[in-house]
Amino acid sequence: MTDVAVTPMEPGRFGVQVSDGPTTTSHVVRADEASLERLGLAGSDPELVVRESVLFLLEREPPTSILSDFSLDDIARYFPEYADEIGARLT
Repeated sequence: MTDVAVTPMEPGRFGVQVSDGPTTTSHVVRADEASLERLGLAGSDPELVVRESVLFLLEREPPTSILSDFSLDDIARYFPEYADEIGARLT
């Protein structure tokens, strides 16, 4: 089972630790107000958005393939369906 732990670091930056069996990876995810707004998620809990975004990525690639430092905008560039899907997950 994969475990995703999200820890706020500072406004708009979150530490994420993904544990998948014997493998643990660490990531920094940037989720600033402007990114949330561009995704149509203004007013959403950024910590929840980050968690769901990492789960979205894990459905498409192993934890070791996820960048160590990225923004929500980066996800949208790599996965065009991200904006629609993350909105649906959070409503």
